[in-house]
Amino acid sequence: MKRIISTPHAPAAVGPYSQAVEVNDTLYISGQLPINPVTAKIEATDIAGQTDQVFKNITAILKAAEYSMDDVVKNRVYLSDISNFAAMNEVYKQYFKSDFPARAAFAVKDLPMGALVEIETVAVKSE
Repeated sequence: MKRIISTPHAPAAVGPYSQAVEVNDTLYISGQLPINPVTAKIEATDIAGQTDQVFKNITAILKAAEYSMDDVVKNRVYLSDISNFAAMNEVYKQYFKSDFPARAAFAVKDLPMGALVEIETVAVKSE
């Protein structure tokens, strides 16, 4: 059964998509931008601050769906500039300490709202 996840503690969907969808104990989180859910704006101007906000948004969605960062199995990281990879990775490793999820990271031409980073996540309920 499909369950739609929505929380006011992460940015609202700005189009015809859900913050996350759960199917068969697997949570698919839509790409998260570094938008502060309170102001609906990107406030951080550097890659570290934007990556941190993205993970705060992902964490809020995971919590709303009763998952945790330990349940994350895959992340897909979109960067507006691949030269930001190392700085993004410094923040990324603060959120994952061991049993790291699979990941892909690559540069794209542009991201919505001029963001420097967007991350989509897949999590699976731990047994």
